[in-house]
Amino acid sequence: MTTKFNKEIAKRNLEIQVGGFADQASGSCLVRYGDTSVLSTAQLGQEKEDIDFFPLTCDYEEKYYAAGRIGGSRFIRREGRPSTEAILVSRMIDRTIRPLFPDNFFSEVQVINTCLSWDEKNDPGILGILGSSIALLVSEIPWRGPVAAVRVAMVDGQFVLNPNYKQREESRLDIVFSGQKNGDGRVSINMIEGGALEASEEEVSKALNFALPAITELLDFQEEIARKISKKKISFGQESLGKEVEAECKEFLKQRLEQALFNKDKQEREKSLRNLEEELIEKVKEKFGLENTRQIKIFFEKSKKELLRESILKYEKRIDNRRLDEVREIKVEAGILPRTHGSAIFSRGMTKVLSILTLGSPSDQQLLEGMEIVKKKRFLHHYNFPPYCSGDVKRIGSPNRREIGHGMLAEKALRPLIPSFDDFPYTIRVVSEVLSSNGSTSMASVSAASLALMDAGVPVLRNAAGIAIGIIRDGDNYKMLTDIQGPEDSLGEMDFKVAGTKIGITAIQMDVKGEGITEEIFKEALARAKRARNQILDIQDKLLARPRQNLSEFAPRVYVIKINPEKIGSIIGPGGRTVNEIIEGCGVSIDIEESGKVFITAEKEEAAKKAIDWIKSLTRELKVGEVFQGKVKRILDFGAIIEIVPGQEGLCHISQFAPFRINKIRDVVKVGDIIPVKIISIDQQGRINLSAMEAGFKVGQRSRINNHYNGKKSRA
Repeated sequence: MTTKFNKEIAKRNLEIQVGGFADQASGSCLVRYGDTSVLSTAQLGQEKEDIDFFPLTCDYEEKYYAAGRIGGSRFIRREGRPSTEAILVSRMIDRTIRPLFPDNFFSEVQVINTCLSWDEKNDPGILGILGSSIALLVSEIPWRGPVAAVRVAMVDGQFVLNPNYKQREESRLDIVFSGQKNGDGRVSINMIEGGALEASEEEVSKALNFALPAITELLDFQEEIARKISKKKISFGQESLGKEVEAECKEFLKQRLEQALFNKDKQEREKSLRNLEEELIEKVKEKFGLENTRQIKIFFEKSKKELLRESILKYEKRIDNRRLDEVREIKVEAGILPRTHGSAIFSRGMTKVLSILTLGSPSDQQLLEGMEIVKKKRFLHHYNFPPYCSGDVKRIGSPNRREIGHGMLAEKALRPLIPSFDDFPYTIRVVSEVLSSNGSTSMASVSAASLALMDAGVPVLRNAAGIAIGIIRDGDNYKMLTDIQGPEDSLGEMDFKVAGTKIGITAIQMDVKGEGITEEIFKEALARAKRARNQILDIQDKLLARPRQNLSEFAPRVYVIKINPEKIGSIIGPGGRTVNEIIEGCGVSIDIEESGKVFITAEKEEAAKKAIDWIKSLTRELKVGEVFQGKVKRILDFGAIIEIVPGQEGLCHISQFAPFRINKIRDVVKVGDIIPVKIISIDQQGRINLSAMEAGFKVGQRSRINNHYNGKKSRA
């Protein structure tokens, strides 16, 4: 059975079709907005008995056919590993729906969103959030939804709901807001993801106000669908230790948990907590004979959370005894590594990040190929989280989703500060290595990367920094925490990250673990983040307030010259032979734009100068009447081909060597001779005709020619 529902959002029709596609999935729907269509499915799997976490998997699938393209490697021609954009959308959907699954639910759930059609206007990622919500709502999977998301842009000072791609490019800000209904029926925000061009806190707050009515409409719309089409939710085992066991656990943890949790040293704290949990499990096993340790671990986590909540709400006591609005001690260094083009270390408490910058030629740009994007990218930020930074031993592999997400968040924060290609024609790559982790490493990488850019001499506008704000609450009673560290993130209920400059916000990201946040909490979090961000920026500015004047001596130099676009072929040559000859002969790399801009990248100035002179000779605008010392390249029956400047040749006809008849050109010149020649004409096809005798060339004293000449004089 197929049922369709329609709703107008931002003057476009939103159509939801339930049924007719994935009939064996637990829940599914097709979401269409404009001509963009996304198939969303939710599938319930088996319960996992040996884990104490919820095994949710979210995937967003880009398909080349959705955009009418045949993509992929020429040898495969199909989709490969997910693009960075697809991974970011998958994470965004996960962060939106995960908090609404019930506690003590350990069955596998897989949510897959497949973009079937893309109209190059409407964002399929937003439809993925909406479709995931509906698929879960109409399924038997227990879930406390719905959720709804919209994208907000600001174009020419006006907010735009669900903007098209052109509007997003022109926008001052581009933010996704996702909301849910709390137990009291009020709409709250449970996920935020976006960037801005140094937008003010007031502008971002107004963007949320603008989004809320549309979010409310979409939530009501989904509730209407659920009332008409919905399966009965399954019941699942609400495991419990029992009152007697819980009482024993509480008594055992009474004093010891506080001593273990409230320890400034992260490694000692984690070791104490780990040992305490193991002792608790052994005690319960020994006394009550319980074999399933999952509920003991859950109780232990719950006890930690309750202890932290009581400590913050009643006594405003944090794990490291900081004030609620206090930032950890900050240390900054720049120019750490001798041979890199730029480097910096940023430390905030035990969190420490080293960022290294590398400058490359325009040809080093990354080529992006996905369903939505086919373009080049010249600023890249990559984030690495090696196992030693958290005191672990793990296998090192390719970057995981978390590393990709954190790297892109910092890249988004720094992108508005990067100079234009015309002002700084380099490819810029920054790699942030997390050396030590104790919360908010993504925001620390913003600061470290900003200082690395300054250290390298990249003409960025100003420093950027980021901070994470958390919240501990019990009903309407809450306290905010500035600069959250490990336990305050994992045991708290919000991770609100804001990055930017002293001018304004450049990136924002938020997710929650329970209910969403109100508009008032949102504004308060922005204000707290601004105060902390400015405090951090003051410290960064004391080290480097502006970029260094000179690039590193080890960085390549990019030189730009402008030529007539019609002369590009002269540089490239037949089959690229000429340009490859320049590259190999000078030890440079060369990039040419259709506009006639030529970029020469070289490690040494002498190599670049040699290449520039070569290119200028090839593209020189020659004029009739100019005289050159040309080199004979080839001998023909009717004349000689002479190179007048590197890469440019002309024909000197046999009649233009002497004022008398010459039988064989080889009697006058041979290949390799350097002789004076004058340009006497250039035809419409650019062919050059030369004269040697008009340039003062004298025929050599060869007997045959001389005899011929003397014979003519005698007869005269």
